[in-house]
Amino acid sequence: MTDETPKDPGKKMRSLLRGGRTLPMTRLPKKADSAVSFLPHQEEERPDMKAPFLAAPNPASSSKGMSFGFGPLFWTIASVISLTVNVILVIVLLIVLLNMQRFNVGNAMNMGNSLLGGLYTNFEKMDRASIDTNVQVNTTIPVKFDLQLNQQTNVVLSQNVTIDNAQVTVKTGGLNITNALTTIVLPQGTTLPIVLNLTVPVDTTVPVTLNVPVDIPLNQTQLHEPFVGLQDVIRPFYCLINSSALNLDNQPICK
Repeated sequence: MTDETPKDPGKKMRSLLRGGRTLPMTRLPKKADSAVSFLPHQEEERPDMKAPFLAAPNPASSSKGMSFGFGPLFWTIASVISLTVNVILVIVLLIVLLNMQRFNVGNAMNMGNSLLGGLYTNFEKMDRASIDTNVQVNTTIPVKFDLQLNQQTNVVLSQNVTIDNAQVTVKTGGLNITNALTTIVLPQGTTLPIVLNLTVPVDTTVPVTLNVPVDIPLNQTQLHEPFVGLQDVIRPFYCLINSSALNLDNQPICK
């Protein structure tokens, strides 16, 4: 009996496998060459060989197994959404079918004809309308120019005017004086004809107050295009309900 502590059989097997490259079966005694061995022939393990159970897992196989996990999840979600939409559509269809008796098709057609016809006619009237009003103008206009005067006019003396060394010709019954120098006094209020020939500068402001009448047809403004566009939008639906609709000129709309 020895002092060696007994070991666990599993640990002993693992230590044997780790300690050497040869398997335990190779340590068994061999029979003679002529005898048939009941054990399979054990080939000598090469140094570059590893135990099968120590081989690392193949990463390609792992990734291949994981790649199939997204497909079932996607199709499950798509199926749930499709079923939900179908259920909602079926419910809406049932509600419409149950309430069809409450609607009068003839009244609905007349209502649509009145609504679309009213919209089309009013858009046509708006395109043919005009803005008619008075615009009040209160402003001040600056005035600056040169006034040229060249005309004959009469002036009135505001006071007595003395003219020295004036040549006077006097013809009376007993006395004739020709081109005599004398002093003449023109009394206040005397009217004298004169000729004005001068330039008068004008620089002032003139207040202006006017009422300007305005009449602007809308079809000659930028509003013409949107009004015609609205008529074009409504026309297909209006013609779908009333194919013999007429415009304000009694011309057929649906051509």
